[in-house]
Amino acid sequence: MDLDDLMPAKKPSGVVIGENLSTLSVAELEKRITDLNSEIERVRIELDKKRKHEAAAQALFKS
Repeated sequence: MDLDDLMPAKKPSGVVIGENLSTLSVAELEKRITDLNSEIERVRIELDKKRKHEAAAQALFKS
């Protein structure tokens, strides 16, 4: 048996997609929306970087 098997499972931190929302308060739901909007912005920034990198690579190989 591994020592990790003896440790209790870690509860995921932050937003869990599909989580039951009925137990959350108004403040918790508002924070969740703020957290999700922040994560969406972070993902959009990374997506933009990758698209620019991809476009630069395509331009390089088309020349």
